[in-house]
Amino acid sequence: MTAQWYALQSKPNQEHLLWYQLGLRGIEAYFPRLTARPVNPRARTLVPYFPGYLFARVDWQTLSFSSIAWLPGMRRIVSFDGEPASVPDHLITSLRSRVEAANLEQKDPLQGLRQGDPVRVTAGPFAGYEAIFDTRLNGGERARVLLRFIASLQVSLEVQAGQLERIRARR
Repeated sequence: MTAQWYALQSKPNQEHLLWYQLGLRGIEAYFPRLTARPVNPRARTLVPYFPGYLFARVDWQTLSFSSIAWLPGMRRIVSFDGEPASVPDHLITSLRSRVEAANLEQKDPLQGLRQGDPVRVTAGPFAGYEAIFDTRLNGGERARVLLRFIASLQVSLEVQAGQLERIRARR
């Protein structure tokens, strides 16, 4: 018999501990996590995709059931009729690609912008206007830009971070 993927349920908020314990024992594990942008800078930036669950690749011929069942942070191996339920490889592969794609979408729209960089407002009542990036506002979801209306008059404007795009320097 070859190794197969199995879903493991952890104790509350102990997914990371269980993932670490599996790694210490040389067991391949997959702990899908999403990148988050918390308001509190001390909060976690990675959150579980399936809170309380992760996946381990196990060959029950070479590893005993109890060696995994009693790991720190472990609640149970997901089973049906007393038999551990395997997860097909293609589902794990698909899950990995979906989590990776979701994490790429979570990319910070203001990343790399510095005060004075030219930007364009892409949505809202000021869509299409060019402005100058001023600063990121609390929480990181909003930004202040300086919008030039008449000659040298600049107006401070607060917009959603996703409504801005960097203007590349023209050569």
